[in-house]
Amino acid sequence: MVGWGFEGCRSVAHGSRYSPWSGAARQKGKLFPPPSGVALPVHMDHNHRRRMLIVQAAALVSAMYALLVTRLRLAQGHRARPQITYAPMSNMDKERQANLSKIYNCNDIECVDMLRMRRAPFFRLCNLLRERNLLADNIHCCVEEQVAMFLHVVGHNQRFRVIHQNFRRSIETVSRYFKQVLYAVGELRNEMIRPPSGETPLKIRNSNRWYPYFKDCVGAIDGTHVRARVPAKFSSAFMGRKHYHTQNVLAAVDFDLKFTYVLAGWEGSAHDALILSDALEREDGLKVPEGKFYLVDAGYACRPGFLPPYRGTRYHLKEFGGRNYPTNARELFNLRHSSARVTVERSFGGLKNRFRILDNKPFHPYKTQVKLVLACCILHNWILGHGVDEVVPVESTWVPNNSAPIGHGVPLDDNSAWASKRDEWANDMWNNRGHAHI
Repeated sequence: MVGWGFEGCRSVAHGSRYSPWSGAARQKGKLFPPPSGVALPVHMDHNHRRRMLIVQAAALVSAMYALLVTRLRLAQGHRARPQITYAPMSNMDKERQANLSKIYNCNDIECVDMLRMRRAPFFRLCNLLRERNLLADNIHCCVEEQVAMFLHVVGHNQRFRVIHQNFRRSIETVSRYFKQVLYAVGELRNEMIRPPSGETPLKIRNSNRWYPYFKDCVGAIDGTHVRARVPAKFSSAFMGRKHYHTQNVLAAVDFDLKFTYVLAGWEGSAHDALILSDALEREDGLKVPEGKFYLVDAGYACRPGFLPPYRGTRYHLKEFGGRNYPTNARELFNLRHSSARVTVERSFGGLKNRFRILDNKPFHPYKTQVKLVLACCILHNWILGHGVDEVVPVESTWVPNNSAPIGHGVPLDDNSAWASKRDEWANDMWNNRGHAHI
């Protein structure tokens, strides 16, 4: 350390006779006074300081040289590293490729049997998920294989260990891609499940049975029970009129069999009217267009936006079979109401026929079960966008499930204005029926 003073002066230790901070020294003006708060410099002669500077400089040069040598060696080692090579395909890889080739190159009938959809919607779905970066090809598994494994699980309710055998993938790999595809399909919900338009559906407009009475009808609403697997402490809440655990799913369907709203996750013991009230109260819930209405069953109240049939009157289609024609205005209204509302039952039937995971006991956590319901509805709409296939039941041969009692044993308060409007439509149907019996 250099002492505080004029050029050529040296600092000395405290207590010395010739201390630089002595009064004599200050009077002679040989040194500056020490600044406050600064430690006094240690004794160090000129040669010692020079040696210290040389040592520090040598240490710095050595460190820089070592750093340079290390970097050069790393760079040379990186350039000399051999490229990754792959061994010939094993028998397991060959079996996997043969299985995938069979799926990709099969006809539509076999593709529907395996993937629950035809080849065109399958490949377009894979391309859509790839273009939006929801799924990505990697060196081990392409998007088509990822989606195929997912469709095998939801379409046939197969466990991961079965997919592990069929696709020659580890259970961890199957589980990881299953979650990724489930998330990717869920991201399509806003464009696949859309509210109905305000136009009169073609099915209504082209039939004298429903037009002009149902010209403002935009679809039908109903609930369906989907098999559920829940912890034992929640079993009583999920045990409804079915003899097994279910979740009650509310859905709105247009006359093209597409879902326009889906609310899943409610307990199987919950009443349909309660779930509908919850759907209407949600911020992103069910919205009925102004001046429009949905067809509902007798388990819902007659109020603006929702039109149920007459209770205590013949309603189901099988009750009008043979020559059991309607005998009054209410029966005729119920018959035509049932004929139009069968759309939602056909949608549920096609959904459960296509994705067997919804009609069998699942093997996933309950949160995943709820997400799977929505994902299956999204895929249902995607498939119907490419045309109706053989999985969707034909209307002429469809036999609805009428095991549920009308009204579900719950008292409902009807809106008097809508009840009067329903009476008016029923009387007009009866008076304008002509020679038609239906």
